[in-house]
Amino acid sequence: ATVDDAVAAFAMPAFDNSAMDGYAVRADDIAGASAAEPVRLPVVDDIPAGRTGLVTLAPGTTARIMTGAPLPDGADAVVPVELTDGDFSVDHVPDSTVGFSSGVEAGKHIRREGSDIARGDVALPAGTVLGAAQIGLLSALGLANVAVARRLRVVVLSTGSELVEPGKPLQHGQIYESNGAMLTAALTEAGALARHIHFVPDDVADFLERLDEASADADLIITSGGVSAGAYEVVKDALGGRSTEHGGPVEFVKVAMQPGMPQGCGHHLDPAGRRVPIITLPGNPVSSLVSFEVFIRPPLRAAMGLSPDRPRVAATLGSDIRSPEGKRQFMRGVVDESLLPGVDGRLVVEPIGPPGSHHLRYLAGANALIDIPATTTALPAGSVVNVVVL
Repeated sequence: ATVDDAVAAFAMPAFDNSAMDGYAVRADDIAGASAAEPVRLPVVDDIPAGRTGLVTLAPGTTARIMTGAPLPDGADAVVPVELTDGDFSVDHVPDSTVGFSSGVEAGKHIRREGSDIARGDVALPAGTVLGAAQIGLLSALGLANVAVARRLRVVVLSTGSELVEPGKPLQHGQIYESNGAMLTAALTEAGALARHIHFVPDDVADFLERLDEASADADLIITSGGVSAGAYEVVKDALGGRSTEHGGPVEFVKVAMQPGMPQGCGHHLDPAGRRVPIITLPGNPVSSLVSFEVFIRPPLRAAMGLSPDRPRVAATLGSDIRSPEGKRQFMRGVVDESLLPGVDGRLVVEPIGPPGSHHLRYLAGANALIDIPATTTALPAGSVVNVVVL
């Protein structure tokens, strides 16, 4: 995203130019032209795009002109070649005269100076994400360099002795590691520079060693797994009781949310003495990604000067739902514009899948999260709900 406004140092177009391949004319000179009685004018000049010399068109004359070429002084219209008997074939020398079969309004087929951007206009406001069109505009304005916000460097570290790298054979009791790839993709989509360090086993010393490696060039570390209430919670064991001289402690809490109850955040002191923020997410895949959406994505994007929030819409609930009392639930859903509109023409959102945090299939099929307040335990179909559009 740009840090400063990009201001046009000159108008664009910078000069009146032709919008067509054809002939520059004074409109009054061919006002009476028709197919039956064409008006013929002498061709006194040939103006290609890039012509730098000043040209003046005398009354009663015309000039062959190409798209983008500067309009000669005195001309007030351009007639497309198709409306003349002129020949624009390759290597053809301009005709000495050309016939016009119809008149043309003054101003026709001319791109006026400043009709796109006036000198001094803000072409791109600060905070604009630079894509193909924006880079094209900056180049057209001659802006070879602009200041942009640096993309944050984020390292993703997954934990768990049960995890196996995709593509390798599984033994009974093992699962393929998915959170690292999933969170790395989510971070990349959010605009960060994400790096995935493959999982580490449930060993505190090994975890801390990998954490030191990860923090060397990171602005943020995200871990997944090892933060719940089990006996082998390596992230919690390694970071929960550390003194502040080592960068901690990391605070571990339970939040009133489903999915994504166990969470943690704090700092890690890297080998160079730099305090690197660390956020510890739960290990269940759905909990991990929903937690990222709720807690990490908005401030991460805001820190890079990007719009922080996903779009939210009021939608009509397609089916009855239930929600646990005292917990704010982010339920997977599908907003389908092909479904019949609900109340007051709103879009319909259909809940999909059970609420369990291991049901990754349904998260992959969702394009929305239905935000159910902690005070709500049930809603009938037809209710209006707040929906986060993914």
